[in-house]
Amino acid sequence: MSEITNLKEIVEKLRSENGCPWDRAQTHESLKPECIEEAAEVICGINILEKTGDAENLKEELGDLLLQVMFHSVIAEEEGLFTFDDVVKTVSDKMIRRHPHVFSGVEYESDEERHAAWEAIKAQEKAGREWQSDYLKEAMTEAEELIQKARERKNFI
Repeated sequence: MSEITNLKEIVEKLRSENGCPWDRAQTHESLKPECIEEAAEVICGINILEKTGDAENLKEELGDLLLQVMFHSVIAEEEGLFTFDDVVKTVSDKMIRRHPHVFSGVEYESDEERHAAWEAIKAQEKAGREWQSDYLKEAMTEAEELIQKARERKNFI
């Protein structure tokens, strides 16, 4: 069994009838603070690595962030929305599309041309869904508020 399959089974067990009441009660909405906090802790792990050369904290925090991705994926699967494999396929396909110079033999004459092509590919992908970016400002504000609440909980003021 792969480690990612093992992680998925762990999260499914935590959310099962015989699992953990806290984990079972979680929703996409209720996990927002944990998602923000784990992302910030990854940044902390990167800073520790840069300043000390010690990668252990980064490894642990990346695992915690991956747990958040798996948790949301399992919840989405329970809701009939999508699976973890769908998430992985979506990002894999996106990376291949956005890097034709790596995966399709396309050659660009400059970094600027490569970046412009990347932007054009991204715009094509988002065509008809431009309205989604309207939600980003609100999400950034919400993220800032969640970070402030995390600071207060951990006495980082």
